[in-house]
Amino acid sequence: MRVAVAGCCHGELDKIYETLALAERRGPGPVDLLLCCGDFQAVRNEADLRCMAVPPKYRHMQTFYRYYSGEKKAPVLTVFIGGNHEASNHLQELPYGGWVAPNIYYLGLAGVVKYRGVRIGGISGIFKSHDYRKGHFEYPPYNPSTIRSIYHVRNIEVYKLKQAAEKGQTAKATKFLALDKCLPHRDFLQVLEIEHDPSAPDYLEYDIEWLTILKATNNLINVTGSLWNMPENNGLHTKWDYSATEEAMKEVLEKLNHDLRVPCNFSVTAACYDPNKPQTQMQLVHRINPQTTEFCAQLGITDINVSLQKAKEEHHLCGEYEEQDDVESNDSGGDRSEYNTDTSALSSINPDEIMLDEEEEDDDNIVSAHSDSNTPSIEPSSNQGSDFSASFSDIRILPGSMIVSSDDTSGSPTDREGKLDEAVELENEKDLTEMPLKRRSDEHEPEQRKKIKRRNQAIYAAIDDDDDDDA
Repeated sequence: MRVAVAGCCHGELDKIYETLALAERRGPGPVDLLLCCGDFQAVRNEADLRCMAVPPKYRHMQTFYRYYSGEKKAPVLTVFIGGNHEASNHLQELPYGGWVAPNIYYLGLAGVVKYRGVRIGGISGIFKSHDYRKGHFEYPPYNPSTIRSIYHVRNIEVYKLKQAAEKGQTAKATKFLALDKCLPHRDFLQVLEIEHDPSAPDYLEYDIEWLTILKATNNLINVTGSLWNMPENNGLHTKWDYSATEEAMKEVLEKLNHDLRVPCNFSVTAACYDPNKPQTQMQLVHRINPQTTEFCAQLGITDINVSLQKAKEEHHLCGEYEEQDDVESNDSGGDRSEYNTDTSALSSINPDEIMLDEEEEDDDNIVSAHSDSNTPSIEPSSNQGSDFSASFSDIRILPGSMIVSSDDTSGSPTDREGKLDEAVELENEKDLTEMPLKRRSDEHEPEQRKKIKRRNQAIYAAIDDDDDDDA
């Protein structure tokens, strides 16, 4: 079986399929399957473009919408996972996978399927530690924080895949070179020869073990932003093994009437882009996809989006999102996390994300740093003290209450350090603007006037008196 593997597609389906046709003419035969490894960009309309976490200069419609509308059809079965530059609202409709267009299948947040006896598994998104243990709480319309966290991998998806991997089965892993973006003179596509079962059907099938794991872990679904851990064999959980047993797989198979074929039940759920009638103000809607509804009903599991909508209706998440929106829209409002151990905000570029270009728009960089800095941490860092003092390194106003009296000079150096907190108190009744400014390290004055303010006020009283006289 000939399998083509593509790197980041960025919506350039026409170019990819044209390249495949060229490879077929030059190669030994037709390509049977195309695997796309992220940044697929299944953009249907202008609203989908607004759900992509990219700078405005990269928001292009490209060519996927032609396959979504039926104007074109993918010439080869295409299976893909999501990356960090996606129409997240579209993919969110299919958490367990499904057709985004005829002959183009999305594996979901995590998924395993079969084609001609070959098992194909994948997980969508990228890893970010501060979101890894959260539930899937995001929904459109996204704010500057959730438009990024929506594609961050969660522990529940990794946990499900581990249940399938820990069964002790041996598997052959295909190795191939790292692939580039779909650009001229770049290595963005590779065709491989993969061993397969000649007697297996030439259509996409569900993997029975994966379906059994989905059903077994259904009660672990979480649609809140709270941090939580997966069950472990540590004495705290009554059940931690959710791997598929033969008996459980038999029950699921009977539930599906022994038919594992993925149904070709694609349906249009949103208006398609029309180049002649642009809709720049198209409203964002949190949709329930009929494919997901059918899949969940057949397997007896919960649609994550239904749970999210119920939570919204019961106001379980409304307060959280309203507060989050306020923080994002007003830099001066809202309480922020006291303990922030994520250091990605120190850089304007997200170090864990694959950048579209070496340059990013300044506006996008600011949003990225701002949204990451608001991410709460579960427990304080051991270096909190140094981080706290560093965060005030740019303050130039010195309150009068920071002047230490001579009483604080008695005792050991340790005693003096211990009394520092007593000295650092704000005097609300005083006008801080009348106090002298603390000089920054990069400000200089003539050498004969260099003075140093010290805590040991009694020892350096004479120097301080000189300062007052000079002032």
